This record gives sequence, structure tokens and C-alpha cells, in this order.
Amino acid sequence: MGLGRREFDNRKEAVRALDGVSFSVRQGERVGIIGPNGAGKSSSLRALAGVFPLSAGSVEISGHVSTLLDVTQGFQPEATGRENIYHRGMAMGLDPRALRECEAEIVQFADLGRFIDLPVRAYSSGMYVRLGFAISTQFIPDILLLDEFFGAGDAGFARKAFARMHQIVEQAGIVVMVTHNADLAKQICDRIIWLSDGKIVMDGPAVETVDAYLEAVLYAERVAAGDA
Repeated sequence: MGLGRREFDNRKEAVRALDGVSFSVRQGERVGIIGPNGAGKSSSLRALAGVFPLSAGSVEISGHVSTLLDVTQGFQPEATGRENIYHRGMAMGLDPRALRECEAEIVQFADLGRFIDLPVRAYSSGMYVRLGFAISTQFIPDILLLDEFFGAGDAGFARKAFARMHQIVEQAGIVVMVTHNADLAKQICDRIIWLSDGKIVMDGPAVETVDAYLEAVLYAERVAAGDA
């Protein structure tokens, strides 16, 4: 390598996000996916949602899937908030007639006041997410995929959003959720899949699997600190 020059290797490096992961989810199940960063949790969810193309294997889904991976997907910056109810809704595969019937409820839940009829490019990031959340959670899906619970906007709206998420989780046919919150996983899920390095370490009852995972994390921390 000459002085003042950088030479780059243009060969693409493949990363195997998931390796031999196979599972099925039955009607009524609430499944949590846990594991350390880089374990393949979000990749699993995006594969189920059809966001990530698979280099091998297959995904079979029966029913309407709703995701809370990107609640503002389909938004048009120059369109108003009201118009984006239809842009986002149709990106989710919803019928425009159904959107018209619930437009007033979405507007009320988002609570954006006069901003609902202004272009969303004028919105703050919190307002943007609030509208997307209101649209995305208006309908109870057959299958719900979500990556963590989150608060959108101010504290008042965050409480309202959290309450709605619990309602949807209770009523959806199937829920698959990625979370780092062990207590939430035990509270919401009846089954947990523990991933590490793209592989399934354990797939079992929520409390049993979460406790095993936390014990492994504590052991790894003791080893790293030289206490084991």
C-alpha cells in the first residue's frame, strides 16, 4: 500500500444472520424472541415479515400479518397527515373503504390537532411516529410481529400507546415479539425462543427459558470478570 492511498477489498463478505432456525407458531400463542445483540432476533422477525429475502429455507404464513417494525412505512412527506392515513394503510394492505370508516378514530387517537391537515414534512419526529402508530394499531391482525414495545410522543400518549399495544397483543391471533425486557417477556409471552449466533439455544415455556437465559448471561459476566 503506497503512502497517502487506501486500497479496498471489494469482495462482499456474507454474514449468516440465521443458521438452521426452524420453528412453528400455533393459533393463540404469544412467542417472544430473546438473545444478545447480533443473535438474529430482528432478522428472524424481518424474515417472517418478508422484509429480508431468504438465501435458503422458507417461511409459510396463513393469515393477515401486521408489523410494528416501521410504523411510518408508506408515508409521503408532501401529503397531509389525513392523506397519509390512506398511504400507510394501503402499504399495510388495508382496504381504503375500511380506512374511511375508521379515519375519525385514527385522527382522534393520534391527537395532532390542526396538524392532521398539514404535510407530514412539517411534523416533529414524535408527531410522525404518533400518526404512524395510530394507523398501524387501528386493526387487530391475525398475526402481529413487533420489535420491542415503545413509547411514542409525550408521556400521556406513551401511556395510551402502551395500553393499546396490550389490547392488540391480547386480541391478535398470533404474536411474535422481539424484546430485551425479561420481565415483559414473562408477562406477555407463554413461549420464548432464545437465539445466539443465529441458532436456537432453547425453545420452551416463557419463565423457564428466560430464567435459563439470564443465568447464562450472569455466568458469562462472571467469567469475563474472572470470578467464575
